Amino acid sequence: MMKESSRQYFKNVSETLRTVIGIESRKPTAAIVVAAGSAIRFGGDIPKQFMPLCGMPVVVHALRAFCQSIYIDTVICVVRPGDEAIYEEYKEKFSLDKLSRIVSGGDSRQMSVLKGIEALSEKQYKDISFVAIADGARPLISPQAIDACCMSAYRFGASTAAYRATDTIKLADKHSFIESTPDRNVSWHATTPQVFNLNLYRAAAYSSLEEGFISTDDNALVEHINRQVKLVDIGPYNIKITRPEDIIIAEALLKSGFTVTAEESDTENILPDSENLNASYKNRNKNLNSAEVENADCDERKSAQYTGAKQ
Repeated sequence: MMKESSRQYFKNVSETLRTVIGIESRKPTAAIVVAAGSAIRFGGDIPKQFMPLCGMPVVVHALRAFCQSIYIDTVICVVRPGDEAIYEEYKEKFSLDKLSRIVSGGDSRQMSVLKGIEALSEKQYKDISFVAIADGARPLISPQAIDACCMSAYRFGASTAAYRATDTIKLADKHSFIESTPDRNVSWHATTPQVFNLNLYRAAAYSSLEEGFISTDDNALVEHINRQVKLVDIGPYNIKITRPEDIIIAEALLKSGFTVTAEESDTENILPDSENLNASYKNRNKNLNSAEVENADCDERKSAQYTGAKQ
């Protein structure tokens, strides 16, 4: 049996080696999942976050992924005022064990995220040092992709899920005339999660508030105070439910067993014990893919979960 002194010695050596090769230790991390939007572009009577998707509401898919991430300690969900009881029901019904707070959102996405950040000032979150901010309308995000973004942020201070542009990007003026064409080789699409050192994000958020800088992208707030954000390529399928046809695409991907994952080049020397982790992710996804996706009535368009909770 290994003595305590020997165990501590090997732990110190391990941490030193991890630092040398660029692998940072796990940091206490909170997720802020934002689901406070009005979903005007989606249309219909049911908000997009409550639309049924292979047996669960859209937002529950996202919340489950963060609850299953090995690097997320706690989850705060920012919701539309008046929807709090629905999420309390979801917490119990879908075993969202890490969902610790449900917060009413603000007048804009930027203010809604700030409401989540302010909640982290509570005593129960005193040890949190990193925050992962995510859209509740991205149901295909996976624990593996979340973990890759977290580990990248631990190393660089800030990171974002993203994917390389394959189409040519055009910058336009307010009249929809092309102004310029950025180089596609250096163009990326940013998605979520976006993970930051908590103090860094607080500085960025409050500086932007003071200066009147407005953005729907949290990376932009950090860029605004001249800090870099590392891109983590998780591929193009971490789609955001914005229009009704997005539900059809998400259903097809879920039924096929597809999982959003980080590119190998982005997980190399970041995610430790990759073979064990990959096996763990496969086991996590197996139950969802077989029991809930294949047997779910994916053609159903009435959300019993939503209407029932509202009664």
